[in-house]
Amino acid sequence: MRASWRVWLALGLGALLTLAVAGLVSCGKTAAWAAAMPTATSTAAPRRLPEAGALAWLRAEERWLETLYAQASPSVVHITTRSYAYNLFFEPVPREGTGSGFVWDAQGHIVTNYHVVRGAQEIEVALADGTRLPARVVGVDPPNDLAVLQWVVPADAPAPQVAPLPLGDSLNLRVGQRVVAIGNPFGLDRTMTAGIISALGRVIQSEDGGFIGEVIQTDAAINPGNSGGPLLDLEGRVIGVNTAIFSPSGANAGIGFAIPAHTVARVVPELIRQGYYRHPWLGVEGFTFELHPAVARALRAQGYAVPDEGLLVVAVYPGSPADRAGLRGGQRTVRLGHLRLPVGGDVIVAVDDQPTPTERDLRLWLENHHRVGDQVVVHLVRDGEPRTVPVVLAERP
Repeated sequence: MRASWRVWLALGLGALLTLAVAGLVSCGKTAAWAAAMPTATSTAAPRRLPEAGALAWLRAEERWLETLYAQASPSVVHITTRSYAYNLFFEPVPREGTGSGFVWDAQGHIVTNYHVVRGAQEIEVALADGTRLPARVVGVDPPNDLAVLQWVVPADAPAPQVAPLPLGDSLNLRVGQRVVAIGNPFGLDRTMTAGIISALGRVIQSEDGGFIGEVIQTDAAINPGNSGGPLLDLEGRVIGVNTAIFSPSGANAGIGFAIPAHTVARVVPELIRQGYYRHPWLGVEGFTFELHPAVARALRAQGYAVPDEGLLVVAVYPGSPADRAGLRGGQRTVRLGHLRLPVGGDVIVAVDDQPTPTERDLRLWLENHHRVGDQVVVHLVRDGEPRTVPVVLAERP
């Protein structure tokens, strides 16, 4: 009945539109427009079909995408999570969530997003052949929104034979490059969408309130349920893990984000080996103030020799790499309007010759280009004099 009135509404509007057009034409008010309208005796040339060469190219592209889907989709899994809350009568109320993942290796490890499995008490993975298996969490990394699961095979059942998806090169991607996403949007198994790389080097917020850098932006349709699924190049290689969308409605708006494959390659092996990823740490993060030229001029007017930009080190964690290297925090506090700034400490201007004018820049540079145990060269200004200090990075507490 509901569909019926929509049909009648459409027919009614169409009839009104027809009468309106007829009335306008008969009154002579839109004679030029009416003359341009096609009639039964119109001699306008019919719409041309694509040239034979173009049509062959389109069909070749279709076959390529069909082959890519046939090869890659069996390695994409549908993840269902369950957790339990209690109502006012202390009765358990189950909650379900869904997401995507892909097979990493022959041991049944599955890569997905951390937010897909966060808080889950039960996890089940569905394979392309309909097999459903429980899964356990092997390791998680909230700062990069990555997690690794492993399916649990019953003792009396054979292990699934699913080919892992190969990792591609995400360091040499190009804007405009064609990409394909495969996942389970809104629970629709192994849905494929296609698009291009819209931008590179984006920064998005991570699950722990930090930042994920060097993220891939794509216009391939990504919706709730795609999270954790692969973003593929035309060779069927994983160049990213679909993780987030930007959308006022919560559905696809043509702006999706994927964690790049080189981050996945760095993090996932450690999650499998030890259950977590060790993030490099300098020892001053969270204790810095970003200098701006106006603030710097005000400080110089009070006799403090500071550069126009940089991270004003407020404090240094005791025993941290920065502390062991001799970096210095603020010695006293001055008031600038509503600001109270510790001054007399170091101002970090670069790391490894890479400018780090903000705390976010410093953190992303360390995260994406260094590991625990690496030595970095910190360029700083102390009492107006430039210095370089080598610092060996430790694991973030």
